[in-house]
Amino acid sequence: MTAVVGEAAAWSVRVRGTVQGVGFRPFVYRLASELGLDGTVHNDGGEVVIEVAGPDDLVRQLVDALRPGAPAAADVTEVTVSRTATRPPSGFQVVHSEAGAVPPGFTGLPADLATCADCLAELFSPADRRFRYPFINCTACGPRATIVDELPYDRARTAMTGFPLCRRCAAEYHNPADRRFHAEPVACPRCGPQLTWSAGRRTASGGQALSTAIGAISVGRIVAVKGLGGYQLICDAVNAVAVSRLRRRKHRPRKPFAVMVADLTAAAAVAELTDADRETLVSPAHPIVLVPVRPEAGLAAGVAPGLDRIGLFLPYTPLHHLLLRALARPLVVTSGNRADEPIAVDDSDAADRLAGIGDGFLSHDRPIRARYDDSVVQVVAGTRRIIRRARGYAPAELALPVAAPRPILAVGAQLKHTFTLARGGRALIGPHGGDLADADTLAALHETVDQLSRLHRFTAEVVAHDLHPGYLSTGYARAATPGDRVGVQHHHAHVVSCAAEHGVEGPFLGVAYDGLGYGDDGTLWGGEVLLATYTGFRRLGRFGRAPLPGGEAAIRRPARMALGYLYGGEFPLPAAPPAALVGRMPVAEQATILRMIERGVHSPHASSAGRFFDAVASLLGLCDDAGYEAEAAVLLETAAHRATGPVRSLPWRVAESGGLWVYDWSPTFAALLDRSAAGVPVTELAAAVHRTVVEVTVALCARAAERTGVTVVCLSGGCLQNRILATDLPVALRAAGLTALLNRNVPANDGGISYGQAVVAAARLAEGD
Repeated sequence: MTAVVGEAAAWSVRVRGTVQGVGFRPFVYRLASELGLDGTVHNDGGEVVIEVAGPDDLVRQLVDALRPGAPAAADVTEVTVSRTATRPPSGFQVVHSEAGAVPPGFTGLPADLATCADCLAELFSPADRRFRYPFINCTACGPRATIVDELPYDRARTAMTGFPLCRRCAAEYHNPADRRFHAEPVACPRCGPQLTWSAGRRTASGGQALSTAIGAISVGRIVAVKGLGGYQLICDAVNAVAVSRLRRRKHRPRKPFAVMVADLTAAAAVAELTDADRETLVSPAHPIVLVPVRPEAGLAAGVAPGLDRIGLFLPYTPLHHLLLRALARPLVVTSGNRADEPIAVDDSDAADRLAGIGDGFLSHDRPIRARYDDSVVQVVAGTRRIIRRARGYAPAELALPVAAPRPILAVGAQLKHTFTLARGGRALIGPHGGDLADADTLAALHETVDQLSRLHRFTAEVVAHDLHPGYLSTGYARAATPGDRVGVQHHHAHVVSCAAEHGVEGPFLGVAYDGLGYGDDGTLWGGEVLLATYTGFRRLGRFGRAPLPGGEAAIRRPARMALGYLYGGEFPLPAAPPAALVGRMPVAEQATILRMIERGVHSPHASSAGRFFDAVASLLGLCDDAGYEAEAAVLLETAAHRATGPVRSLPWRVAESGGLWVYDWSPTFAALLDRSAAGVPVTELAAAVHRTVVEVTVALCARAAERTGVTVVCLSGGCLQNRILATDLPVALRAAGLTALLNRNVPANDGGISYGQAVVAAARLAEGD
């Protein structure tokens, strides 16, 4: 930041970051007025510009207070100060915003913010004119990214432009002393959005619409509710029949549902919470937090079948608060879609696609401009780690360790899809878009890329993509108009996403454990140890390979993976499969799979940590058929958490093959089968497998560090969402003299791939330039 020096003069102060839609201009106004300074503050493109004049020391106080005193939802990334010849008029005021020039990074589009305490108090105060008004908000809370039409962020450029302010709301909006001063979504029952209810031919509006929806949920009905970033499906989380009905209609047989509760007291009655969990639950983002569920919580078993954790979150809109206060019970609140489809956003589309799921619709007339699902996080070893980056976190900017010489669009992978825009030294990760499964999800990707690119006046000149030729995202990159494309290996992108978050300089060791990714040798990878920089990598180690009988069918049916390891893996294992597995599989299926393995028909080999865990889960009888991605691994982790007593690893070995260190899992599987046959509890064996993987990883990294002299280890990939690995691996690596880093603000799963791709592309372009 340029210092403020010299005689009293006029200064121009430019503030970058997330500084629009978070009460930053009112904050500057109050601060400058208290200091007696002259000037103005306004939005200019994606920045806030302060033109100020006054005594030198007072101007310095203003500038010095911009970061530490900023509103909680603001994120000031840069402050620049320069002398100006034009002195502003006397007094201080907020003036009309300007479109401004294209900024070097992005425009700080604000994320949606959960209802603040002040608005919540008004919501339930009978004396307040906004009593029980479902759209109450102020500068500290309410919709932001989901209502923006254009930037800079002003009411006329949002979905609120169709709701002219009434006299009383206008007075608040223009009053610098009011907390709704320039709160762009401000409204009241007289001038703002209104609720509607529809169920067949029955309709209602306003308070009657809300009462009808509450009554429907209370008797076990499923209600489609229009939320901030799309429709949600809501039912009673204690009612087993309602939960089962929702699963059947949504085509979601076992994947866990998120549960919303009224407040921290209700959350503590349902789950075991740490202080960090509580802080995350009540943070401005109000994400879904994965926490251990209490056995006595009383939730329907179908909420999270077979798991010891649930996704728990608190109400983040006034409408949610009204529902939870009236119903006084936990609610299932899940995305308004069928499995693998985009969330319904448009009212007519929702009425069509959710008609067979919801028993009624609680909607409103404020348009949704952008699709945002709920964010998901977990706290591991006291640190918040984002699993799904969406509402409340996206689309906040992140730093690039190497500035992008040209604008880059990184299109991500296939599962848990995100994309990233990169310009200058900043990157913007788009919101979680789900799995790219079909034309509908691909169309949603096009829509979201176009929307954010338009808002930020961004035109990609380079497209970064995964190497897998079958990914829809790769096809999107090939069809993109820019001629320059950068292919980035899947696991390189994973470990780079972690390294870039932490600002690692120089080479690092990367551990990438996930399901599957296309290797640069044309084979499938997933259990990798790399020596990497931001521009390239060298493979040092891997998991032993095994075939996937039937390709993707083996991912959906872990029992196939078990046979793949037993009969076709890189290392020999006992010929006879366990009797329990044989008894669970039809004879004809076994014969077909064995023929496929023997003949190498549609059975690609993979060095995958994720598929290794799948095979173990099946051999232990935990999961033969996966109802959702990674279910087998999640159930294996759940079993491991239930183990009692000391945990000991199973035998293992590191072999050398093709110049690589390879985890030879044959001793591990042999011991697993023997001990399982001897009656050792499944929980103990599940814990032992996790301990084994930790020991193997440390051994591989220690060898790599000794050979290369590199001691920083970046851990990433979907398997690093596993709490045991994410907790134990850093401790074990540190004990071996290594520095271990994990993803925090970027998902370790494939939701972080696009950020890693953007970093690699920027670094390669910079190196080339």
